Amino acid sequence: MAARSSFAGMEVPIIGSDSIKWFSIAVPSTTTSMSPPPSPEPFAPLTVDVSSCCSIGDPPTYFIWRIDQSCPNVLEIVEFHSFEEFPRVGLRLEFANALCPFAFICKKEVPTSLENPYMLYALTIAGVAYLIRLTDITNYASCTVFPPSDVVEFSIQNYGDYGAITAISATMGCLVIGGRTGLVGCFRLGFLDSSDPGFLHELRDDSSFGRLWSLMSRRTIAPVKDLVCLHIQGKRFLLVLHLDGVLQLWDLLSFSRLLSYTMNASTLEGATFMRLWAGENNHDTSILPLAVLHKPKPEVDREMISVYSLHLSMGGKTNYFIEPSTMNISMEGGPLIDVKLSSNKIWILKEQGLVLHNLLSPCERGEFEQRFCLQETVVAEQLFQSSNNAAYDLLWLAHSLYSSTKDQIAPRVSSVFMRMLFLPGIFHNSVIRETLQDHNRHLTDSEFHSLTADGLKKEIISVIEHEGVSRNPLSLINCWRNFCEHYFYNWDKKNAACGLLFDTSSGAIGLIRKSSVSLLRCLEDIELLALGSFDELGESASSRINLSNDLEQELLCEVLETGYTSSIAAVHVSELGVDNAWKKEIDDHKALRKFSVHMFLSLHGLYKKASTWDKVVDVVLKYLNYLVPQKNEQKLGSEAVFDISTCITVQATSQVAQVMFESAVGILLLLSYMVKLGGQINMSPDDVSRVQLELFPLIQEIITEWHIIHFFSTTPSESPAIEDFSSQLSLLQIDNSIDRRSWNDKLGKCDFTLAFILLLDHQSFFKDQNRVDSKHLPNPTSFIAPVRNFISRIVWGRSDDVSSSFSTHSTMLALILLKHGQFDAVEHLLTMVNQNILKEKTSSGIQGVNNEWCTLLHLLGCCLLSQAHRQAPRGSTEKKVNEAISCFFRAASLQGASKSLQNLSYESGMPHLGISDHVSPAAWKLHYYQWAMQIFEQYNMSAGACQFALAALEQVDEVLGLKDTYSGADFLNESPNIAKGRLWANVFKFTLDLSNYHDAYCAIISNPDEESKYICLRRFIIVLYERGATKILCDGQLPLIGLAEKVEQELAWKAERSDVLVKPNPYKLLYAFEMHQHNWRKAATYMYLHSLQLKNEATLKDCQLRSLTLQERLNCLSATINALHLVHPSCAWITPSLQGKSNHKDLYPSKKARITVQDQEANDHVPVQKLDSCMDIEKLENEFVLTSAEYLLSLANIKWTFTGIEKPPPNLVELLVQSNLYDMVFTVILKFFKGSELKRELERVFIAMSLKCCPTRDNFKKQSLLLTSSNNEAAHDSHDMVSATQYSKGNDQWDALEQYIEKYKSFHPRLPVIVAETLLCADRLIELPLWLVQMFKGKVKGSWGMSGAESSPASLFQLYVDYGRYPEATNLLLHYIESLASLRPADVVGRKRTSAVWFPYTTIERLWCKLGDLISSDHMVDQCEKLRSLLQTALLKHFHQLKVDSDDVMASATS
Repeated sequence: MAARSSFAGMEVPIIGSDSIKWFSIAVPSTTTSMSPPPSPEPFAPLTVDVSSCCSIGDPPTYFIWRIDQSCPNVLEIVEFHSFEEFPRVGLRLEFANALCPFAFICKKEVPTSLENPYMLYALTIAGVAYLIRLTDITNYASCTVFPPSDVVEFSIQNYGDYGAITAISATMGCLVIGGRTGLVGCFRLGFLDSSDPGFLHELRDDSSFGRLWSLMSRRTIAPVKDLVCLHIQGKRFLLVLHLDGVLQLWDLLSFSRLLSYTMNASTLEGATFMRLWAGENNHDTSILPLAVLHKPKPEVDREMISVYSLHLSMGGKTNYFIEPSTMNISMEGGPLIDVKLSSNKIWILKEQGLVLHNLLSPCERGEFEQRFCLQETVVAEQLFQSSNNAAYDLLWLAHSLYSSTKDQIAPRVSSVFMRMLFLPGIFHNSVIRETLQDHNRHLTDSEFHSLTADGLKKEIISVIEHEGVSRNPLSLINCWRNFCEHYFYNWDKKNAACGLLFDTSSGAIGLIRKSSVSLLRCLEDIELLALGSFDELGESASSRINLSNDLEQELLCEVLETGYTSSIAAVHVSELGVDNAWKKEIDDHKALRKFSVHMFLSLHGLYKKASTWDKVVDVVLKYLNYLVPQKNEQKLGSEAVFDISTCITVQATSQVAQVMFESAVGILLLLSYMVKLGGQINMSPDDVSRVQLELFPLIQEIITEWHIIHFFSTTPSESPAIEDFSSQLSLLQIDNSIDRRSWNDKLGKCDFTLAFILLLDHQSFFKDQNRVDSKHLPNPTSFIAPVRNFISRIVWGRSDDVSSSFSTHSTMLALILLKHGQFDAVEHLLTMVNQNILKEKTSSGIQGVNNEWCTLLHLLGCCLLSQAHRQAPRGSTEKKVNEAISCFFRAASLQGASKSLQNLSYESGMPHLGISDHVSPAAWKLHYYQWAMQIFEQYNMSAGACQFALAALEQVDEVLGLKDTYSGADFLNESPNIAKGRLWANVFKFTLDLSNYHDAYCAIISNPDEESKYICLRRFIIVLYERGATKILCDGQLPLIGLAEKVEQELAWKAERSDVLVKPNPYKLLYAFEMHQHNWRKAATYMYLHSLQLKNEATLKDCQLRSLTLQERLNCLSATINALHLVHPSCAWITPSLQGKSNHKDLYPSKKARITVQDQEANDHVPVQKLDSCMDIEKLENEFVLTSAEYLLSLANIKWTFTGIEKPPPNLVELLVQSNLYDMVFTVILKFFKGSELKRELERVFIAMSLKCCPTRDNFKKQSLLLTSSNNEAAHDSHDMVSATQYSKGNDQWDALEQYIEKYKSFHPRLPVIVAETLLCADRLIELPLWLVQMFKGKVKGSWGMSGAESSPASLFQLYVDYGRYPEATNLLLHYIESLASLRPADVVGRKRTSAVWFPYTTIERLWCKLGDLISSDHMVDQCEKLRSLLQTALLKHFHQLKVDSDDVMASATS
C-alpha cells in the first residue's frame, strides 16, 4: 500500500472481464419519428456513463449492461454465472439514436418461448422505447441485425403530455416514465400491444378527497426526479420522488397511491431532491431503507444523502409509513456515481473512491464510515505514478545491487517494469493495445488476440528499445516512465467506474467499470494488523497474537510504525535523474543523515518505553509468528472448477501476500537498523545475538513464503513449447475431462497465473462451511476462508501430508508446475527454497534436510535442463546447463538420494530413474550419472553428458571392485572392459559433438575395448572429413603411436570409396599424412592414385569442368614428382595399384548421374593405362607435360586426351599451334624429340607460325595447320583487305614469331631461312620484317662478303632471286659489295688473304640472266636496265678490287 490507512477492504478485479469479444448487432427501427423534437431541451435524459447489474432466477443469471458516453447509441450486455468462468463474449446492441442512461433486463413471468426468456427495456433520447426479447448471448455470434420479430418499439411522444422525460424505471411487463409536468405514466410494454386498451396508465390520485384538496390548494405538482420499482412479498410498488421532496408510494397492480411523504419539511426548506435509491426488504422487520440525494440549499454547491426507513406492514391491516431521516451523509470527494443499499449498509461510489456507511448505530459496531482501496490507487503505485521520483529510485536501487555488472542494470529495470505491467488487475487488454498504438505499434485484432504473454512482452520491449536510442539506463527509465504514463492515462480513461454491482441474495458488492468488472472484499485480520488497525481485529486474531497487556500492544504499534517508516525512508533516500549531480549528492547525504537521526531517536524512545530490549524482541517475535501463514485443516471437495470465485481467490491472495511481504520487509529493515546501532541504543551482545539467531531466520522464511505466494498469484503461466513432442502429447489430455482441457488451453495467457494451475490441478480445497454457495457471487467477507485455505495449501500442503516442511511441499508444487511446462516458475521456486536450505547454520540441520534437498536439487536440475532445451539465447543456455550439471552432482552426493528420488511419481512427467535402491552408494552414483548422461544426450547437450560420462567412469572401478551383491556389481550385466568401453565411447561421441577433437582422440586411445576403439576411430575420421577438420591428423598434434597404421588403413579405405569431388579429398589427406610421417614414396603413390582418379573423371566432364579437373591433376602430378625428389635417386619410383578400380563406379557411385551406356561404348576405344608398371620421375614428367597440354587445350575448348606417355599423339603439335599455345608446343617438342626429329618438328611449327603472319589467306590451304580462307580473296591484294582486328592479331603473331625464332634458332640455325622462305612462298610481294632480315645480315661492318652460317646474307640473296625480288636482291648485293670496298685500312690486309672474300656468284649470274630475260620480254624494261647497270658497275669495281687484292697476295707470296 502507498500509505498506512484505515482501508476496510480492497477491490478485486475479475479475471477475463477486460478481454471480452463483442458481438455487434444493429437494432432495427420502424418508428417514423426518430429524431429528437426541435425544442431546445431534449425530450429524455442525455447519455452519460452508466451501468448496472440485474440478477435473474435461482441460481441467478447476472446481466451487466453498460452505456458509454463516447458511444451513446450502443448498449453493452454481458451475461455470466458465478459458478462459471467470466465469459469472454458479450453483446453490443447498436441503436439508431442515442440512449438515455437507463436499461432494465428481466425474465418473462410466463415465457411463451424457450428461445427468448429475457426482456430488455431501453429508451432513446428521442423518446422511443424498446422492448427486446433476448436469448443466450452466444446465440448471436453470427448475427449482424437483430431479428425484427424480437423487437417492439413505440414513441412516448405519441402518448400524453409529460413534457420532457425526467425519470425512467421499469419492472417486468411495465415501463414507467416521469415527466417535467409531474405526471407518471405506466406503459404495459411486454403485456399488451401499444394499440390495446389499457396499454397506458397515468398515476393519478382518484379519491374524492384528494381531488378536492388539489383544487382547494391549487398546488402545482413538482417535476418527477426519480422512480424506483419495488418487488416486496409478491407485490409490485413504485416509489416516485419529486423535485420538492414529495415521496409517493404507488401500487402498480391497482395503480393507486399508498403513501405520500414530504421529506423533513421543517429542516429542508428550499431543498431540491434529485435521486432516490431503495434497499432490500428485511423480512424480519419489514423495513426498507431509502437513500435520497438532495441539495440542502440552492446557494450551496454541496450535496447530501439522507437515509430514511420505509416501514411496510402487510399483515391483516396494511400500513405504510416513512421514518424520518436520522443519518445525513455529506457528499465530498467528487461527483456521485452510484449508491447501493442493503438492510444495514449503504455503499456510495464517487469519483474519488468507494465509501461504506453502516446504517446501524455506531455503538453497536464501533465504526461509522469505511473506505475501500480501489484499483486506481494500486495501478498508480505499481506503475510508479504515485511519485515523480519512484522510477528513479528503482534505477538507484539497481545501481546499488549491480554496481559490479552494470550491463545487467537495463534488463533488470526493464524486467521490473514488465512484471508490474502484467500484474493481475493492472494488465488490461484494450489498455495495452491502445498504449502500443500511442507508440506507433499497430496490431490487427487477429494479431493482438493471438499474442501470448511472452509475445506481448516482446512487442513492448521492441517499443522501449526503439525509443531508447542512447541505450543508457537513464534513457531507459525515461522511456519506461513515458510508456507507463500513457498506460495509466489509458487505463484511467477506459476503466472509469460507472456503477455498482450488488447481489441482494449474498450481499456481494462490486464495481462495474467501462471495460472491466470487479468485486470488493474486506481486509483479513492479518492485513488489518499489518496496517496497524488493532481496533478492527476480531477475537480470533487477538487470541492468535496473544498480547498480554496494553504495553505490548503499544510497543507493537510503535514497532510497526517505526518499521514502516524505515522501509519507506530507505527507498526514498536517493533519487536519480537530476542534472546537478553534485547538488543531488549533497541532498542525498542530508536526507540520509536526517533519516539516521530519526531512526536513532525512534529506537531510543522504543527502548525507554519498554525498559529492556527483551520485551521488544518478545513483541516482535509474537508479531512474526502471527505473520507466518496459518495452517488450516482442509476438507477435500469435488474437482475444482475455473469459476469467478476461483479467480477472485487468486487475486485476493496476491493482495494479501503483498501486504504481508511488505510488512515483513519493514520489520526486517527495523531489526537490521537495531543490530547495526547495537550499543548506541543500549542493546547488549546477547540482545543482538538473539535477534540474529531467533528473529532473522524466522523473518527470512516468512519473507520467502509470502514472496512465493505472491509470485504464484501474479506471474502469468508459460505457454507450452509446441515443438516439443512431450508437450504436444500433454496438450492432447487424453484421459482428462473437457473442463481440464479448456483451462489447459489458457496456458500462456496474460490473465492465467500460476496459482490457477495449482488450484485446478488437484481437488478443490475451498470447501468450507462458512463459504457462500457458489451459485451466488461471494460477499466481501466470504473471501477470507478460501484465501486462507489457498495460502495454507501452498505453504503447508494438504492436511494428510506427512511432512509439514515448506521445503518438502515445495517439491510437490514444483512437480505440479513441471507437469504443465512451467519451467521458469519451478526454477524460481526451487532456487529460493534451495537458498533457504543453504542458510542453515548447523551441520545437523543440513543432514536433516538431505532427503528433501536431494529431491529439490534433482527437480531443479531437470527444470534448468528443460529451460536450456527451449532454444534460449546462447549465453543463458550455457549458464543454465552448467547450473543443471551442478544440481545433479550435488543431488547424487547427498545421503539417501536413491530412496528420495525413487519416490518421484510418474505423474510428474519427470523421466524415471529406473535404479534400484538396494545398491551401494558407489553403484547408485554410477547409475545416476549414466541416467543424467542419457538425459543430457536426449536434449543434445553434449557438454553435460560428457561430464557425467567421465563421472561414471570414475565409479566403475570402485563398483566392480566390490564383491558382494549389495554393491551392484552384478547389476551391470557386462564385463569391466565392455562397461568402460561403452562409457569411453560415449565420452568420444560427446567430445566429438563439441568439436573437441583432441579429447575425442584421447577417449579413443583410452578405450580398453578394441572393437569399440576401432569403431570410434573410423567414426572419428568420417566426422573429421564431414567437418573439414582433417588437418589435425596431419599436423602432428595427435599421438598416433600404435594407431598410425590403423589411421592410414581407414584413410585409404575412405579414399577408395570416396567420390573424386569430396572435400577434402582423402588422397590429399593421405599425402599430407604420409609426408608428415616421412614416407615419401607412399605420399607420392597416394597422390598419383588421386591423379589417376581425376583422369578417369575428366573424360566424363565438359570443357569447363575438365579444365578444373586437369588443373587439379597437374597439382597431383607435381606433388608426386616433388615427393620422389626427396627419395634417393635409386629408389625414386613408385608402383601404383588401384585395387578394385575396375568396378570403381559400382563401389562408390557419384552423386551426379553417370554417362549412358552408349557414351561408355563410344569411349571404349581409349585403352586404360597399365597401373602395375613402374613409374619413375622421367615418366611422371612426361605425363605431366602431356597433361599440361591437355589442360591448356581444354581452356581453349578443345577436347583432347592421350593414352601413352612415351610419345605424344601426332595431332598434339598441330592442335597446340592452332590454339597459339607456343610455349606448350616447344615444351612438348623439346621433351619428346631429339636430333633430326627435333629439327623437323621445329620446322613444322615455325612454318605454321609464319603462315599465320601472312595477311594473305589463299595460301592457308597449302598447310593443314592453317585455317582456310574464302575463295574471293586474291593473293596480290590480300593485305589491303585485312581488317583492323586481323592486323592487330597479325601483329601479335609477328611478335610471337620474332620471340620464339630468337629463342629456338640455336636448336636449328636454319629456322630463319625456313621462315623467310615460307613467307615469300605465301606472298612473293611481302616485305620481310626487319628483324628477320637482320638475322640474315648479321654484322655488316667488318664482314668480307656474304658468307656465313645457314642463315647468311647469301641465303637471303638467293631467296630474293628465287622469288623474283630482284630489286631487293640487287640492293642487298650492292650493299655487301660496297661494304667490302669501304673497309678500314687496318682491315685491308685481312681482305687480301686467300679466300677471305666470298660472294654467291652463281646466284649473281642467275640474277643477271633474270634481268636480261625481263628486258628482252619488254617487262619492266626501265627498272631492269637500271638494276642491270647498277649491278654491272658494282661488279666491275668488285672484280677490279679482287684482281688488285689477288695481285697483292701473289706479290706477297713471292716475296
